Amino acid sequence: MSEQTSPVTTRQRLRLMGGVVSAAGALAALAACGGGSSATDPAAQTSPSSPAASSPAASSSTDTGSSDGSSGATTTVPVYLLGDSPTGPRLFRDSAEVPQDAPLTGAVQYLMSGRSADPDYRSAYHSGAFGDVTYDTQKGFTVALADDSLEQAGGMSKKEAMVAVQQLVYTLEAVQGTKNAPVTVVADGAPTRLFGLNTANGLEPVDELDVLNLVNVLSPGEGGEVSGSFVANGLASSPEATVPWTVTDSKGKVVKKGFATADGWMDKLYPWKATVDVSDLAPGDYTFTASTDDPSGGAEGHGPSKDTKTITVS
Repeated sequence: MSEQTSPVTTRQRLRLMGGVVSAAGALAALAACGGGSSATDPAAQTSPSSPAASSPAASSSTDTGSSDGSSGATTTVPVYLLGDSPTGPRLFRDSAEVPQDAPLTGAVQYLMSGRSADPDYRSAYHSGAFGDVTYDTQKGFTVALADDSLEQAGGMSKKEAMVAVQQLVYTLEAVQGTKNAPVTVVADGAPTRLFGLNTANGLEPVDELDVLNLVNVLSPGEGGEVSGSFVANGLASSPEATVPWTVTDSKGKVVKKGFATADGWMDKLYPWKATVDVSDLAPGDYTFTASTDDPSGGAEGHGPSKDTKTITVS
């Protein structure tokens, strides 16, 4: 459905979706959220000082097969999904193609659909979890629960539930291009809880080092086809800004390795980029892995964070 925009409010009507998607499994124990975080959205950063995306319309195409009454034009927006890390599940940035005239609606539908091409990613939200999604420049985001199935945490701890909540918060902030717009979840028009956490005062992004995986591969995408050489890029917070990478074959043998240097480290995730030469590799399927550096060689800490993408060398 289309979105109507006034100088103050953008309203999006979210269609309830049928079917079943898998909910997140056990979530990691992470630092608890506090309001008023100044965390930015690293998914849209192109330089260390770059804030959240200024526009959700990063790229667009036309979907001639659209049958929902919209214009059919689509845009690609950042979304956040759960994945595993050495300290338990954290958030990874993914991308979704959504209706250009309803990007917030499309992004929330994506969170409920389980459509990610990357099998390492999953969502905490099931099909039909949400109703209306509203953004107001003064009040922030208001998200309506379709029923009471997500109001309680169930077997989650508060810290575990926070990761699931932040999946929604980070996605809405990234799509709208805001930094700390509060997110309120409502039931029958009144503020309610999401996974047991009170949203009446509005939820804001926690520090990205507490909730995001410490390395993320943005390109190549899962299942991408490459030849000759390709440029891999992503985001990381890694010791001394060093981001090691490998290419392994179908038997798990490392056939290429190197490292990238990120634009910074310690205080947040920074962009990194590496040129990978695969011209001497036989055609076939491989795995590209980027990780945080581990100067101790596994002697200290939890070990490196990783993100992997299956690629096809043609």
